[in-house]
Amino acid sequence: MKKILVTGGAGFIGSNFVIHMIKSRNDCRIVNYDLLTYAGNLDNLNDVKDDPRYSFVKGDICDQSAVKKLFDDNDFDAVVHFAAESHVDKSITGPAQFVTTNVLGTQVLLQTAREAWTATDINTKRFIHVSTDEVYGTLGETGYFTESTPLAPNSPYSASKAGSDLLARAYFETFSFPAIITRCSNNYGPYQFPEKLIPLMITNALNNKPLPVYGDGLNVRDWLYVQDHCQAVETVLNKGVPGEVYNIGGNNEKRNIDIVKLILSELGKPESLITFVQDRLGHDRRYAIDASKIKNELGWEPSVNFEDGIRDAIKWYLSNESWWKKLLQ
Repeated sequence: MKKILVTGGAGFIGSNFVIHMIKSRNDCRIVNYDLLTYAGNLDNLNDVKDDPRYSFVKGDICDQSAVKKLFDDNDFDAVVHFAAESHVDKSITGPAQFVTTNVLGTQVLLQTAREAWTATDINTKRFIHVSTDEVYGTLGETGYFTESTPLAPNSPYSASKAGSDLLARAYFETFSFPAIITRCSNNYGPYQFPEKLIPLMITNALNNKPLPVYGDGLNVRDWLYVQDHCQAVETVLNKGVPGEVYNIGGNNEKRNIDIVKLILSELGKPESLITFVQDRLGHDRRYAIDASKIKNELGWEPSVNFEDGIRDAIKWYLSNESWWKKLLQ
């Protein structure tokens, strides 16, 4: 039975991945390593917390001694590295924490795994570094990010993620370490902390509060349902080639303002709740992913279209008010 270390497994995407793996497979054990910052929530994992194949360890990826003990105590077959500071606005007001967690923390994990995984078993190991399409910067009205698009991050958050990507690449190139990088588009779905666009708009609308929209609301993102992302990461874990980068996209380009209006329509709320606010500093205009590589080489493609996914997300937040209301107190 494979033993997998999932960092950041109490966060939005990490917890969805842990649940997906425990529920869909019987050949793996998951150790969830999470510091439980404001965005980490063990309530996300209530469905699997009593499963004997799941365990939780509280800790910081920047703590070398704690990470070493984790590897000393466990013979991990793979690491799936989600743990990161990820809110762009917070990176603008406090960049240092993003550099520390996202760059230094990733280096600690890479080095500890490299030292723990011996030369005789290194070829069977995998280190999946989960990154973001934001490292590519911004696009005009046309074109798509491919895995060969130069990195041109425009926020402290995306710069810190680009730095961690380059460390993962360097460990492969220098040490033949089995690192694989994934870069996903904007995720949405259950358990997303209500600071991000879609849950913020849903929860504000339900509370009849203003819905703040940056600038003119015409910024475009490609939206990926979190369950599709989890299946893509599992595919990379099983089939991905060390040293490679795989873009993971949802093929759902949407303008922010159109998403906000759709949410209001689904909830029966007036568009007068929309409030345009000063644009975010360094706000990228458009992201769009070319995910043909992972489709052609590994056989994965998204299965959830945005209209179905956003309705499912809205239903989840309607059915789980006790989950998100605690976070807003």
